[in-house]
Amino acid sequence: MGASYDDLLAAARTTAECGFDAFFRSDHYLTFGAWAWADYPAGGLPGPGDAWVSLAGLARETKHVRLGTLVNSCTFRLPGPLAITVAQVDAMSGGRVELGIGTGWYEAEHRAYGIPFPPLKERFDRLQEQLAIITGLWTTPIGTPFSFLGTHYQLTDSPGLPKPVQQPRPPIVIGGSGTRRTPQLAATYADDFNAGYMTPDDGAAQFARVRAACEAQGRDPSTIVYSTAHPVCCAQDPAALRRRAAAQHGYLDHMRQRGAFFGTPAEILDQLARWHKAGAQRVYFELVDLSDLDHIREIAETVLPAARDIR
Repeated sequence: MGASYDDLLAAARTTAECGFDAFFRSDHYLTFGAWAWADYPAGGLPGPGDAWVSLAGLARETKHVRLGTLVNSCTFRLPGPLAITVAQVDAMSGGRVELGIGTGWYEAEHRAYGIPFPPLKERFDRLQEQLAIITGLWTTPIGTPFSFLGTHYQLTDSPGLPKPVQQPRPPIVIGGSGTRRTPQLAATYADDFNAGYMTPDDGAAQFARVRAACEAQGRDPSTIVYSTAHPVCCAQDPAALRRRAAAQHGYLDHMRQRGAFFGTPAEILDQLARWHKAGAQRVYFELVDLSDLDHIREIAETVLPAARDIR
């Protein structure tokens, strides 16, 4: 919904201390839905903030845990400066960054901050060009200029600097439910394909489309990690579960219809097992109330050890 940098830092440090592999954040400039203003305390304050500004700070104030976006909107940033930003944060973190990027979808935040919001086809076209530019800038050898002539972006003799620490480049996360262009883009550029906010059956079908797109391009489908992302609300104690659900101010009720992880640790593990059967190798838990650090600790103690053993 919205979090201060101090809240993000506390959550990221707790994530690392509890043994999770990564701390990702969303890329939004506005809180979601009608509840953002009507029901959420203080109308959504402090607001979501900028993803890469906060990740730059976290890069210097955390160790070991990986950092990334799930996902950047291609409408928010030009591809050249984004490539520079991610490369810098990768260096600041010692090579712990991952870039999730997509077409963007939340028109209201574009209107709220004066960001152009073209039709979906154009956003896909822009995303495809951005992926080509970002990966090209990162992987072109030092001393070799990079140029690109596209419909929406043109680069001439870019030095492609700075380079990221991770070689050949930081991992890229692509996700979504599109049945044609999304799998094609994933097969071309993704290291992680995320089937988030959908049922395990729908996720399995989307994973199959990505694998088919890989095979059509001559890529080994096993070179992609298949993942899902959902809000989580977990507690062994029923009163704590109700309290945590209430703290999400309507968002959880909305997202439970789309497969949010909800219930006791045993129930969460059952949901994870269904996703594992669907083909998911990685799961991103979306935490809405970042002030509840005990929520992170409880998931780490009661879910994480058994989740790693799911086969």
